Amino acid sequence: MSYPSPSSGWPDPTRPQDPWTNDNNEQADPGQQFRPPTDPAAAASGQPGPAQPAGDAPYPPTGPYGAVPPTAYPAPYATSGYPQPAYPGYGYPPRRTNSLAIAALVLSLAGVVTCITAPVGAILGHVARKQIRENGEDGEGMAKAGIIVGWILTGLTVLATALYLAVIAYVVVSSEPGSTI
Repeated sequence: MSYPSPSSGWPDPTRPQDPWTNDNNEQADPGQQFRPPTDPAAAASGQPGPAQPAGDAPYPPTGPYGAVPPTAYPAPYATSGYPQPAYPGYGYPPRRTNSLAIAALVLSLAGVVTCITAPVGAILGHVARKQIRENGEDGEGMAKAGIIVGWILTGLTVLATALYLAVIAYVVVSSEPGSTI
């Protein structure tokens, strides 16, 4: 429906206002900044309207580039807005942990109970550290812990065994008839 342009310079208040068309019912220029119609009574009094800024300051743009009719956007953006960002990549895969480092730590800790697996765990810890340096795998801390725990438990086992043998030797020597110990 086309409304005739008013003969005076004032817009017709009964005519529905479309912000994307001008007073001649023509499509607004996409680069043109939108100004809503002013109230004739407020314009005559010299007071700014409720949506009109004071003074000669222009209206702030409604978007980053001013008011643009919806038909000025490309087709995919006219109805759905901007596209969603893509998911970021997942980065590098996690590094593998050296299995000998795990075995070294487990065998070294089992040496508390068995006393035999501690030196095996310590030796496996040394082999695991060499493999880790060559292959760039994870598990350096576990291999080092296996070495430390393994050698400490091995030393304590050797010390306990020597003490045990010394006690046995003392008992044997002291129980012989005629010994003076």
